[in-house]
Amino acid sequence: MGVAASMAAKEDLYAKVTPRRQRQTRPGTVKHGSSLDVLLTMGFPKTRALKALISTGGRNVQAACDWLFSHVDDPFLDDSLPREYVLYLRPSGPLLHQLTHFWQQSRVLCGKNKAHNIFPHITLCQFFMCPDSKVDALGEALQNTVAQWRGRFPNPIPLELYTCSNFIGLFVEEQVAEVLKNFASDFASEAVAKAEVHVESHKKQLHVTLAYHFQANHLASLEKLAKAVDVSQGCDWLAVLYSRDIRFANHETLRVMYPYTPQNEDELELVTGDFIFMSPMEQGSASEGWVYGTSMGTGLSGLLPENYVSRADECDTWVFHGSHSFLNCASPTGPGGAMGGMFLDGQQDGRLPDESSPIDPPTLSVICQPMQMLRANSQSRGPKRTLFVCRHGERMDVVFGKHWISQCFDAKGRYVRTNLNMPPSLPSRSGGFRDYDKDCPITVFGSTQARLIGEALLESHTVVDFVYCSPSLRCVQTAHNILRGLQQDGKMKIRVEPGLFEWTKWVSGNSLPTWIPVTDLAAANLSVDTTYRPHVPISKLTVSETYETYISRSFQVTREILNECKNLGNTVLIVAHASSLEACTRQMQGLSPQNSKDFVQVVRKIPYLGFCACEEMAETGVWQLVDPPILPLTHGPNHSFNWRETLLQD
Repeated sequence: MGVAASMAAKEDLYAKVTPRRQRQTRPGTVKHGSSLDVLLTMGFPKTRALKALISTGGRNVQAACDWLFSHVDDPFLDDSLPREYVLYLRPSGPLLHQLTHFWQQSRVLCGKNKAHNIFPHITLCQFFMCPDSKVDALGEALQNTVAQWRGRFPNPIPLELYTCSNFIGLFVEEQVAEVLKNFASDFASEAVAKAEVHVESHKKQLHVTLAYHFQANHLASLEKLAKAVDVSQGCDWLAVLYSRDIRFANHETLRVMYPYTPQNEDELELVTGDFIFMSPMEQGSASEGWVYGTSMGTGLSGLLPENYVSRADECDTWVFHGSHSFLNCASPTGPGGAMGGMFLDGQQDGRLPDESSPIDPPTLSVICQPMQMLRANSQSRGPKRTLFVCRHGERMDVVFGKHWISQCFDAKGRYVRTNLNMPPSLPSRSGGFRDYDKDCPITVFGSTQARLIGEALLESHTVVDFVYCSPSLRCVQTAHNILRGLQQDGKMKIRVEPGLFEWTKWVSGNSLPTWIPVTDLAAANLSVDTTYRPHVPISKLTVSETYETYISRSFQVTREILNECKNLGNTVLIVAHASSLEACTRQMQGLSPQNSKDFVQVVRKIPYLGFCACEEMAETGVWQLVDPPILPLTHGPNHSFNWRETLLQD
């Protein structure tokens, strides 16, 4: 159906159908049934009609029609992939006012951190999938479970403040947390019985996250704000259900700030207020200043100007499916036509309620207990382990070309500096200077880049316990200069690990580089550990290894490094190659390796001193990528300047 025909049909349908308040089957519960019947009589296929109702929170027929007509060209319109759902406890009333104030103040004083991606909540279950046809039954399951728990749901819920170097939160007292988990378990049983949906209860310690993965120098300010949160304020905890599009669960969420009309076929039309889902893995076709993304409003994908969008919170695109109070029997709320009944305080778009307008139930007789400080060095919640992976600094052969060796070494093999960006001296090599052809050094600016990274880590109060690096000279020199910036050169030793070398398929010729022995590196005043025994000796590396072998090697050596350092320190820094940022972290997160083509597209976008952080979730042992504690390093090209050729012109 063409766009013009679609719009004409839309106007004709609206002339025939006037949305009206639908009859409720019982207080607080509205079925999709009546809205679905109307959509079916309008000629929409059942799968599309259900998808439209679920995607709009089941508000009414008009909202579903709007969604269907805006997605008329969506290539996934008839995809039967279910949405992901999650059950949260959300605070309301005065406590929500307190938490909202903390949210706003922390964002003003310290900028956005990971906690801002989702509103204040206690997670009761893991994300789970539910087919569109079972969503009504899922709503009944939640409503029935809440009804069974009224009168025995714990009130108040005691909360204790806990802080550490990169996390601040309010934890539920252990005995009460077990009761909440029992409620979640009952909901899971009811969901299986009514909707045939598998729900897994949350296994971690229950808590409200206040701040997460912030810069170390913001800890004092955030902790002061957290202590000002008065949890003795009144609170009605609401059981609330949300859903998200599973296809974009790991994408970055962007908000459209300005409208844009496409100039080329591969560009995406932008409408102010729409949301864009962007995956870093899909940026291969984008040029500088452009990104590739998918519109939430239309389902279409394409290129868009990066300066027309801004970062949004992850939950901004979630759909609200209903809310139930444990205090008030007549309080279930939800969008009209969805599970649960009415809107949360005027919520009109099927997404999240405005947190500046918290829900105030008719009676608030519950008082939460005062929070108690927990020691930051509590054994039950020790510091998390962190892995940093960093690419080496600017390399000589890229800046000065592959013929730099013939320009800088005379007939007797003596090094001569011909540019200020060339190092004043180079380590001698037992095999002769020709070994630099496959194992080049970094430039002076490369050393400066590395030192800047070290200084930034020092300024952020980041403590690095162990440093490992590839045997390539450029990686050893980069690691050494990072330690200089950290003021740890001479105090901390670099462990040279051949298993961290890049994919050997990228090495030219039929042999691997001849690397400088560790003893010679130490003799050249580089801070290397001459007693370290590598996990993968050089003899185990092969020329032109397969992609699968390289990925497996990188994953295995990373695991062995982390196991080697466990209980001896919390932070490990790996300095290696652009490919290492992907190869050393992806499988640590439990993700499958990408295919080699997508892998290359990712690697080519990683600049010198590209830096990433991977953090272990202490409760589960799962690792995930997080924001690094330092700012990114950006620089521009600087071409060689010859004053004779430029200024002495006739």
